[in-house]
Amino acid sequence: MEIEKLIEEKNLKLTSARKELLEIFFSAKKPLSFEDVKDKVSMDKATFYRNISKFESESILKSFESNDKKRYYELQKSPHTHFICNICNNIECIDNLFDVRIDGYIIEDLILKGVCKKCKT
Repeated sequence: MEIEKLIEEKNLKLTSARKELLEIFFSAKKPLSFEDVKDKVSMDKATFYRNISKFESESILKSFESNDKKRYYELQKSPHTHFICNICNNIECIDNLFDVRIDGYIIEDLILKGVCKKCKT
């Protein structure tokens, strides 16, 4: 399975908490906060954040803060754009809008903010 291979490549111990978290992030279609996953995991908040921190330091996950002041996490994969709605705070991944270049800069993330299709109507 992909999770076991990833953990092995990073020389981490495969615990049930780590496996449980990674299964959620592998199946996620958008970035997730603690509040999004707390009812799906059998671990306390400290265990969640301890593992998330380890995953970030090992470049398995990356994170960003949204309008709602929550931290959102997703698998570290190819760079892509996030759209955050200023009304409902929904976050969408947009894969085809990352071709932005600024001379002398390396762009790693691109976050667009505005009003989503649902809130616009």
